[in-house]
Amino acid sequence: MTETILSMKGIIKRYRMGGEDQTVLRGIDFEVSKGEFVAVLGPSGSGKSTLMNIIGCLDTPSEGTYVLHGRDVSRLDESELAQVRSREIGFIFQQFQLLQRQDALENVELPLIYAGVGTAERRKRAQVLLERVGLGDKLHHFPNQLSGGQQQRVAIARALANHPTILLADEPTGALDQQTGKQVMNLFHDLNEEGNTIIMITHDIAIARHARRIVRLLDGCMTEGVAEDA
Repeated sequence: MTETILSMKGIIKRYRMGGEDQTVLRGIDFEVSKGEFVAVLGPSGSGKSTLMNIIGCLDTPSEGTYVLHGRDVSRLDESELAQVRSREIGFIFQQFQLLQRQDALENVELPLIYAGVGTAERRKRAQVLLERVGLGDKLHHFPNQLSGGQQQRVAIARALANHPTILLADEPTGALDQQTGKQVMNLFHDLNEEGNTIIMITHDIAIARHARRIVRLLDGCMTEGVAEDA
């Protein structure tokens, strides 16, 4: 039986704006099994960023429960959420979020430093990961010496560093040209084939179709299925 590693039930998120409550997520039910590759597809303003922040333990819901890898993270405080993020979530951002004064190896080592991994072990692990994403010859290149696609590969290697439960990718090809974006998506396919669980947030149906399952988010509500007319 496939293990459910993410389970959301009745997730509601409200924000106080202009003296009024604004509901951004409206009763989200969402489950992801180990080894899945899921795309969350929706236009701007649909609630994608809010959902991503809750999945990534950057925020908590106003109502509902969120169980991640067997632990209810719905009501954790910021310190507890930070611990969960470091162990369970590998973030991949549209704009890469690399440290410009650190080379590729040092960027990938960063989460391992926070996790308390020793120097020799983290350097070895970072090098293996960079080789895995095709950058074994770019270990000491700085971000400004790398193409956009190469920077995103460094970011993917960094996301993998602590063996996260979930790779959470926010518009991972948004800053790349079409051909480079295709190469990055091919890498995602390879990582998924190796057993990595991937949740990808996107507004682009062509990118969403790379996933094995698509959920649609619109006006804070979620539905299953590929939206051919998106």
